[in-house]
Amino acid sequence: MKTKKCRLAIFASGGGTNAEAIIQHFIAHPAIDISCIYSNNTGAYVLERAKKYNIPAKIFSKKEFRDPVFKDNLVVDNFDLIILAGFMWLVPPAIVKAFPNKIINIHPALLPSYGGKGMYGHFVHEAVINNQEVESGITIHYVNEQYDEGSIILQAKCPVLATDSPDSLANKIHVLEHRHYPEVIEKICNKII
Repeated sequence: MKTKKCRLAIFASGGGTNAEAIIQHFIAHPAIDISCIYSNNTGAYVLERAKKYNIPAKIFSKKEFRDPVFKDNLVVDNFDLIILAGFMWLVPPAIVKAFPNKIINIHPALLPSYGGKGMYGHFVHEAVINNQEVESGITIHYVNEQYDEGSIILQAKCPVLATDSPDSLANKIHVLEHRHYPEVIEKICNKII
């Protein structure tokens, strides 16, 4: 039985719906603690969500993110897992190296399809629909030095109907994200995966 809590840092750039689903899942968890929310966007609604749950938040610039001091501070803060939840920037190699298999991301498609730079949110859903795919889903994966190329941890699928729009597909994807991301985080913290 672990005595130390598993310390999570969540990185988010936007609204933070995934971040809030994760927070709600772990809010009273005896062994997992959401220690900080980081955002590269001063206007990100995820910062309001951090306030709502009394979670410390830090805002940073691209220059700060690339500075070795930022990585050093993450190491000092001793995070067990870094969660990317709608975070749009590529993680610098120094941070990836400092946290091997300790940074995970969620992507709103079945990788390796519809991944890479610029493929996020509605851009993904529009591409899936335009290509008349019959299914889409989510991919939870470890982060490496490339966009969306780290080892896959879990994929979950949903049908894409002829009547689906990018918005209706996004709603289906959100359901999968909010169900599976907290579960995968918990399993990693418990050393099951």
